Amino acid sequence: MSLPKAASSAVLIRDGRYLLVLRSNPPSQHMYAFPGGRAEPGESPEQTALREFFEETGIVAHSPTLFETYDLQTRNADGTLASHFFLSVFTVEADADSIAVAGDDAGELGWFTAEEVYALPIPDSVRVCVEKLEARR
Repeated sequence: MSLPKAASSAVLIRDGRYLLVLRSNPPSQHMYAFPGGRAEPGESPEQTALREFFEETGIVAHSPTLFETYDLQTRNADGTLASHFFLSVFTVEADADSIAVAGDDAGELGWFTAEEVYALPIPDSVRVCVEKLEARR
């Protein structure tokens, strides 16, 4: 069994809305998720989260704080392992006037309330994070 690949994502909340991107590539293709992706060699999880966030949204985020971690596995129809990631999810901050523009493998993006997030096609990890963040508010 191979070790999981490192990945990070970043959660930005503005005026009670979560910034999500529509994934164009696997894993979670055609689903909304927090901006994020695979680590590059030598990157810390925090650096990965900030880089991926910028690549997918055009926003320079800062002050990453570790929020959750997930051991994510997807399987093929025959049960074989398709992908395996260790995902670090960070909350981040950004300038209030920064404008998000979909980039990299983000098909589109949007700002969603928690109720709107729950109605979208999302990975379980996104649902759990939003539920936990909403419980803190």
